[in-house]
Amino acid sequence: MKHKGSIIILLFLICALGVAAGYKYLSFAEKDPAYCGLCHLTKEGYNSHETSAHYTFTCQTCHSISTIEGNKLILSRYVRGAKDIKQNHGRKEPWQKCMGCHDSEAEQGSVTFKSSYGHARHVFMHDIGCSACHTGKLHSMEVDSAKCRTCHTDKLVHGMGTAGLYCINCHTFGDSSEKMQTSAKCHECHKNLKTSNIMRGLECHDCHKPHTKLKLTSEDCLGSCHSSETKVGQHSLHMELGTMECITCHKPHSWEVTKRNAPGLCDRCHKLKDPMTFIY
Repeated sequence: MKHKGSIIILLFLICALGVAAGYKYLSFAEKDPAYCGLCHLTKEGYNSHETSAHYTFTCQTCHSISTIEGNKLILSRYVRGAKDIKQNHGRKEPWQKCMGCHDSEAEQGSVTFKSSYGHARHVFMHDIGCSACHTGKLHSMEVDSAKCRTCHTDKLVHGMGTAGLYCINCHTFGDSSEKMQTSAKCHECHKNLKTSNIMRGLECHDCHKPHTKLKLTSEDCLGSCHSSETKVGQHSLHMELGTMECITCHKPHSWEVTKRNAPGLCDRCHKLKDPMTFIY
């Protein structure tokens, strides 16, 4: 009986050490990337993770697995080897974790679905999973534009000069607007185009159709907006010649025919006249 107090204290210390060790191991299993190294050769993975957009998160944030399941895998790894071990935390489970951050708020200033029309349309309207578009190859979350054509089979890029572009070069998913392609986006590449002209109220895609054709013809101009122009002034006479298009005289992105640009334009076919006589 005289040792009863000592035994109780000893048991208490053993239990306390067990709880502390268990908590430390649990923290190690759930938060320390070194835990992954018990099974995986992680040097390449570590290096790619350090340069990824998710570098502030530990492996377990996305590759989540219960401690019990993790211990089972570790035992199987060392008892049976690496063969035929079934698991989902490698390539399947991480994709189910995306919504935890990107549904309403995201670290690092990343795009959230609420502020991105492109994501909202694909994820919520069409129930398309993240892995359908994002590669996820060794911590790279870049979009594989080749995957766009899995669904958008009719959206090939035929236009001259755009055939080598990826879909996301023009379609900015981060925009909140329904129109994911704007004139401002076009001007990021086409810096030499005039923006202060009589057509400045139009978007580039109102005239140019990159998925069908980029170069305009008279049918495009007359069929969309200028159907009555053939009845104005000398338009019908010029178009009856058969070889002239609207853009023969109305040069794209400047459009107007004035006294300043008439020389070298009008006098290619006839004696130079005041452009106003063309209309009146």
